[in-house]
Amino acid sequence: MFTRATGRWYFAAQTLAGVAWWVSVFTVPWVREATLGDLNPALVAAFDLPLFVGASALAAFGARWAIWIVTPWTALVTAGMALYATITGLAGWGAAAMIAATVGSVGAAFLVWCKRMPTERLLVGPFAFREASAAEPRGHVARTARQIVVFWGLFLVVIPTCIALLEARWGLRLDWTAGALVGIRVIGAVLLTAASALGIWSALAMSTRGDGTPLPSATARRLVIAGPYRWVRNPMALAGIAQGVAVGLMLGSWCVVIYAIAGSFFWNWVIRPHEEADLQSRFGEQFEHYADRVACWVPHRPTVDASRAL
Repeated sequence: MFTRATGRWYFAAQTLAGVAWWVSVFTVPWVREATLGDLNPALVAAFDLPLFVGASALAAFGARWAIWIVTPWTALVTAGMALYATITGLAGWGAAAMIAATVGSVGAAFLVWCKRMPTERLLVGPFAFREASAAEPRGHVARTARQIVVFWGLFLVVIPTCIALLEARWGLRLDWTAGALVGIRVIGAVLLTAASALGIWSALAMSTRGDGTPLPSATARRLVIAGPYRWVRNPMALAGIAQGVAVGLMLGSWCVVIYAIAGSFFWNWVIRPHEEADLQSRFGEQFEHYADRVACWVPHRPTVDASRAL
């Protein structure tokens, strides 16, 4: 789906965006203030125009060596802008924009240099696929419970809290009325409750029927088509994304909502292909039969054997 040409097109778009931004910096005061704060635009431009805009243009035209200029420079500027925005409370939009540019530049650099995204290199530690050791169901349930505490605590409490604090410090928060904020938080609480229930139901199905846990490093030894897995192939991922969005709503943070949505794209394009390849290699036709009848993301009325439901 993503090729070397995709990476070059990204760098072309980044070149145009960079030119448009610098024109705006020198002609629109509020853009300069929102993205650079009190920094001297002429001094920043002296470095950024050749190292960011110019190098992006060269990469777009096929000069692969330019990747080694634009990508490290973008990451360095991002770190500097994030530190500056955190210390001063200024230029938050500039820091946010550079974070997005760094993610895009790194991805495009891999595409241009390697012709693909080497996503398999991310499958290490708890994300490396290994079957769980044989154990009693209660052992898998206990291990799954520990996983939920750690991962939900990290991805639904620690990281969103840090994002929300930076969002406030960088001046990125939206001005909600008191009534609107209450309504948004109520919606978030309802969504979090429903999504958490789905996550727990999915985890129980995996640990009691699959002889394993939801974590790849202790993955199920049997293909699970029980419980919510009869309705959709990835209920745990669906629950996690909904939980992230719900936490963002409860915090009144659009940045946390973006974080959750970005996580869904990351999981779908980076993790899921490897997970399904692992399932295909271990369960063969059984998994093919299941995948043909149960959708990846959108729940449908079950068409698999209901006798195996949890």
